[in-house]
Order: sequence, then structure tokens, then C-alpha cells
Amino acid sequence: MPFHFDAEEYAARQSRATAAVQDTGLDALILFAPESHFWLTGYDTFGFAMFQAMVLTASGDIRLLTRMPDRLQARLTSTLAEDKIHVWPQYEGSNPAAHLRNLLSDLGLADARLGYEGDTVGLTDHNGRLLRAALPQIIDHSGLIRALRRVKSPAEIAMHRRAAELADDAMDAGLAETRAGAFEGDILAAMQGAVFRGGGDYAGNEFILGSGPSALLSRYHSGRRHLDAQDQMTWEWAGAYARYHAAMMRTVIIGTPSDRQRHMHAGATAALEVCEAAIRPGAPMGDVFTAHAETLDAHGLNEARMQACGYGMGAVYNPIWVDFPMFYDGNPLPMQAGQVFFLHMILMDADAGLAMCPGHCVLVTETGCERLSRQPLDLLVR
Repeated sequence: MPFHFDAEEYAARQSRATAAVQDTGLDALILFAPESHFWLTGYDTFGFAMFQAMVLTASGDIRLLTRMPDRLQARLTSTLAEDKIHVWPQYEGSNPAAHLRNLLSDLGLADARLGYEGDTVGLTDHNGRLLRAALPQIIDHSGLIRALRRVKSPAEIAMHRRAAELADDAMDAGLAETRAGAFEGDILAAMQGAVFRGGGDYAGNEFILGSGPSALLSRYHSGRRHLDAQDQMTWEWAGAYARYHAAMMRTVIIGTPSDRQRHMHAGATAALEVCEAAIRPGAPMGDVFTAHAETLDAHGLNEARMQACGYGMGAVYNPIWVDFPMFYDGNPLPMQAGQVFFLHMILMDADAGLAMCPGHCVLVTETGCERLSRQPLDLLVR
């Protein structure tokens, strides 16, 4: 089974991660985030829903402790040799954290300085309590690998570019199905199908598609309807390729747009453009939110805007494709060349019952940012 990256790419990541463990003064870092597993070794599974842990030692040794169903998954998708993959026995009363402690003991690390990733869906509260009971000296270092993943290598940027192409293709496919009387399910199928036909993956969360009153929802919900002759529909979707994401957002008008909708579109697209202008290496992420807020407020849309206007993109797993950090008021984190961000200008006017939500991904360059989408920002009317 081919890897997504070559041996040199994985070796460079593992070297950086090992150096980070050493610099933090740890003897080993216990990784529970599926994104960390994937970035470090290529290991690709939804088995993180159960207890599984990857051990990265200060000497660069990498071990995986997982369940039996994921043993072959690790052999086929990761760089790990078979003797680095360990299966914890599953039986009534089996404590996987105790088996992890036994593995660490075999590696001479039972009483060592240990860090772990706690801020992840890969470690439930229940399993976290088992972990801390088995290894009481362990310290949370959730941000260690996450920080390394923020700046993308050229090979990763190529994955994001392909994901953005798939997102653009999905938009074209969705628009081709959008008209008065169209069924939401057909539009959604066309968009998701375009990603799959292009060799892409399931995204980290469901595509969000809502029309009528549901156009004001920024979360997926079950249920489908047919479009009215005068309607609105909000999409939030992502192209995903080799787990790397490029999200997009649009609101489509069916029928004749009102003056209010045209005004909301003008404000939202203006905000998107000033946010792009605020992105530059070394500038704090909070500057982007300020640009977003000031522009929408100047258009009289402050009551309809959100308290964040985007976030990082990367290779991520369910339940969401958000790869933190986010653009919010006062965020001091400096942006860096090589980061990929999703910018969304979400306007939800609850009083008027209207939405307008343009958004796309950008790559931070040495001097500013580059749009990854080829789609224009025109008002979409069908």
C-alpha cells in the first residue's frame, strides 16, 4: 500500500518530533491524537475511538499500542515495523492503561518523565482517568506535536492544493444541481461525489447543507427538503485529500435576491478581502478577526456576525475538520508562512431570516497569502 509521503518526509517529521520531546525534558511523549499518529508515521484509522497510544521516546523510538483489529491497519498504512506494533489484550476487566504501563516498563520508561496528549478526541475522559491512575507522574503536553504540524511542508501544501481543487469541483457539481424544486439530497450527493471521483476522502465532519430557515444553521442536521421557487441555501463543505482539508462556504439564492441579501453579500465579501490583506507572517491572528469585525460593523452587520472568522486546516479526523488555532478577538498567536487557513465570513441575520456566508482557504506566503480556490466571490443566484 503506497504511503502519501516519501521516507525522507517521514524521517524529517520524526526527527523534529524527537527533538521537541528532548527540548521539553521528557523521556517519552504518549500520543493519543490521531492527527499526531498520521503525521508522524502515516498510521490511518478510526480506531482512535478505542484506546490506542503511540509512544515517542527521546531517543526517537516509536511504538504503537492498539487493539487487534488495527494491527494490520498499522502494518499497511504506517512506517512502523511489525515489531513496533503492540496489541493490548481485550477481555473482561482488561485495563489498556495498565498494558501501556507494562509496555513502558519493558522500554525502561515506567518511572520516566512522561508527557501525553489529553486535548484530543483520541482520549476519552474515561480512558484519561485510567491513564492517570496507571501513570500518575504523566503531564499534559497536548500542544507539542500540534505546534509542529501547523507549518506545512511543500509536500503537505501540495495535498492542500489538491483538496482545494476537489472543493472547487464540488461547488461546480452542487451548482449544476441547484434550481427551484431541486432536492437537497441530490445536491449533496453531487458535491460529495465530485470529491470521491477526484480521489478524495470523507471530510472530518459532514458537509453542511441547509435551505430555507436551515440556511442559518452552521451545523449539519438530518432531514432533506426540496427548494422553493424563492429560497436560500448555505453550504459548508471541504475537499479532503490524503486527510488534508480545504474547506469552503457559500450561500446560494434561488429566485430573486433582495436588497438586504445583496448588502449582506457586499459586506461579507469585503470582509473576506480585508481579512486576506491582514494575513502576513509574524502578525497576530487577532488582527484578522479585527479586520473581519470592523468591516462588517461598518456595513451595519455586527448583530449578524460570529465571534470567530476562521481557523487552521490540516490532516484531521472526525468529529470536525477544524485544525486549531482559530481567528478570534485578541488571539496573539503569530501567523507563519506555510500555514493554511479557512476564512469564513458567516452572517446569520436571525431577525430577517437571511444568511450570507462566503469562505475559502488561503496559504500563508512569505509576503501575505494566496487563495487556494479558483471560485469567484460573485453572488450566487439560481
